[in-house]
This record gives sequence, structure tokens and C-alpha cells, in this order.
Amino acid sequence: MTDMQNPKGTKDINVEEKIQANRIIKIITEVFEKYGFNPLQTTTLEKYETLAAKYAGGSEILKETFKLRDQGKRNLGLRYDLSVPLARYIAMNPNLKIPFKRYEIGQVFRDGPIKTGRYREFTQLDADTVGSSNMLADAELLAMTSEVFSRLNLKFIIRLNNRKILDSILEYYDIPKEKREIMILSIDKLDKIEVSGVKKELTEKGFKKVDNLLNLIFTNDLNDVKKVIKNKEGIDELNQVIKYCKLLNVKNLKVDISLARGLAYYTGTIFEVYLRNSEIKSSVAAGGRYDKMIGSFIGRDVPAVGISFGIDVVKDALKQNKEKSVAEFYLIPINTLEKSLMILTKLRQNNLKCDIDLNDKGISKNLEYASKYEIPYVVLIGNNELKQNKVKLRDMKTGKEKLFTVNELILKFKKF
Repeated sequence: MTDMQNPKGTKDINVEEKIQANRIIKIITEVFEKYGFNPLQTTTLEKYETLAAKYAGGSEILKETFKLRDQGKRNLGLRYDLSVPLARYIAMNPNLKIPFKRYEIGQVFRDGPIKTGRYREFTQLDADTVGSSNMLADAELLAMTSEVFSRLNLKFIIRLNNRKILDSILEYYDIPKEKREIMILSIDKLDKIEVSGVKKELTEKGFKKVDNLLNLIFTNDLNDVKKVIKNKEGIDELNQVIKYCKLLNVKNLKVDISLARGLAYYTGTIFEVYLRNSEIKSSVAAGGRYDKMIGSFIGRDVPAVGISFGIDVVKDALKQNKEKSVAEFYLIPINTLEKSLMILTKLRQNNLKCDIDLNDKGISKNLEYASKYEIPYVVLIGNNELKQNKVKLRDMKTGKEKLFTVNELILKFKKF
């Protein structure tokens, strides 16, 4: 017998989880569209050279890329995010009017370490603004993020930084350009291995006298940083974002100079969203400005900023609220199938979510079925009820029953 198990780091999404995921996606996309972002769909499969482009994810993410070859022996890969396919799409469509604001929902794949809230196949929901270098675009994404998590009733904090600040600190301490990305990757592990672990890893990588550098970063004092760095552009941009965020009423924003974001393509603003008082310790949304990546495909710089939401990890955080069925009403025909189907059709035409007994199970087993799937209401349709031009509605939570005409039922529950 074949061992019928999911590949390690993947999971099926059952009915309850998918209902929850759809609710999350609906809330997020409603917010995105309110801010003028339009839907787009790109391919899951990309040319490997696209995924490995100079300003794509960088060498670290390529270690986690699922690589394959087609029958024509062409090198392909499964996308590891939705930003690189967007850059490729922009390059293929040079006549797009900018700024171009899009969102996309899709599966992405990373062959990385597995832990709570992290999978090898997962759903991302991204929003990006392409073609604007105005820091208002960055702040707008943070405003959307704040609204999304407020609507999801999740307690959150947004950590904010600018990669130019980190670069300026590394420049002040004479870290060569070619080694800065290596150092940033270690700094990015702060939450996982703490300050002592970062120091140890940097020492093992050959960096010397890193104590002062790390102390400056980890004390998180922007004024101290401003005193020592020459290039103030990152601080100026950060202050602009903060100013716009205040005007847009962004909640729970915290400047964090140690925030690094491991992907190589970030060039300015960076941010990560974490949940408070949660078992989920990894970020639930993250993003930043990547002004060079699209240019690597088309030969000229195109400013861009984006954010990515991890639907699976948000879903994990909301598990306690999961639903077992989308149905609001479960119809039980009692020797009245033809009439019941007419009633079912009318209810569905009025946007009521209904299911019906398909197996003629009898009343008790049908009530048990509706209870198991937590369907709120059962509609009993027998000849006695139909003689009165009515149906019997049973509230499954209270057990109370009441007779309604079909039109009365529709008026009571129809959503406009």
C-alpha cells in the first residue's frame, strides 16, 4: 500500500479551514479594493532565470526554490513569492499606466525549515503600488494593513524600518558593500537566535568587532543613529512615512532599526506585522520598497512598494472561530420532495445559503447532521405545514420552532 500522506511541510485545507480562509480573503480584498487596488493573476510556474534574476530574491531564497525541468529540458521553478512574477508582468506590459496598483492571491512555494505557522506551500495575498516613489504609497499600504487586522479582530503591531538606515550604519562601520547582505541576513535572524546568536554567527562568518555596530542597531535609538551616519536619506524617508501614517490613522506602528527583511531586493521602507499574545511568532504580513527589481527586467528603474499577507498563518491565528459549513439553512423534506425543491430554489434565488437532505435520512438523523455541521437553522417541510402554505423553522441553537410562509422567511433573513 502507498503511504497516503501529504509531503512534509504541506497540508490539505479542510472545509472549516477553507471557509475561514475565504472569510479572511474577502475582508482583505474588500479593504484593498477600497484603496483602489485591482486584481491580477500571474503564473505559478516561472522560468528559473526569472526567479534567479539579479534583483529578485537573492541567493538565500534561491536555496529554498523548488527547481524543475520540463520535457524540453528548460529550467523552471515554482514561484517563492508574488513580487517577482509581478516584476516580470510589468516588464512584459510596458504600456501599463502608472502608478499601477494591483493585488493578487496565489500559492507560493519555499523549500525551507518547517515550524508552527510556516509551510512549504502556502497562500499569499499581495498588494503592490508600481511607479510611485512617494512615501505616501508606503504609508497607504500600512493604513490598509492596520485596517485589515482591525477588521479581523487580531491584536497586532507593525514594525517599521528603512534598509537605507541599515546600509548607512554598515557603511559607518566600514563593512564592505559585498559583505553587507551577508550581515543583514544574520541581523534578520534576531527574533530566532537573539542578540548573542547574531553576534556568534557574525563572528563565525569572519566579521570582527561587531559589538558597537550591533549595540547601535539593537538599542533602537534613531537619534543616536542620526548622529553617526552620513547618509540621512533613509531617516528622512522613514520620517515621511511616519508623518503620512499619522494622517492616515495607522495604529500600532513601532520603529525598529533592527528590522532587516532578509530578501535582497528591498531598497527602502521595510515592515513586518506580528500578532500580540499569540502562539504565532513569525510575521503574518510583511513587505517594503523594492525600487530596483523591476528595473532588472526592463533596463530602467521603476519604483515599487508592496506587502504580502500570509493567509495560512492568519488562518491559524483565527482557528478558534472556524465554521464547519457555509450553509445557513438545512431543508428536510418529509415526503414533499417536489415542493421542497421549489422552496429551495426560491430561497437560493434570494441569496440564502441552503442545503437539502439528499439521502432521505429521516428527521432525527437529519437534525443530527445539521447539528454536527453547526448549520444554524433547519427548515422542516411536511404536508401539514404545506396545507397552511408554511414551513417550520427550527433554531438549532435554542431548539425553538416557528411556522413561516416562504416569503416571511425570505424577508426575515435576506441580506441586502
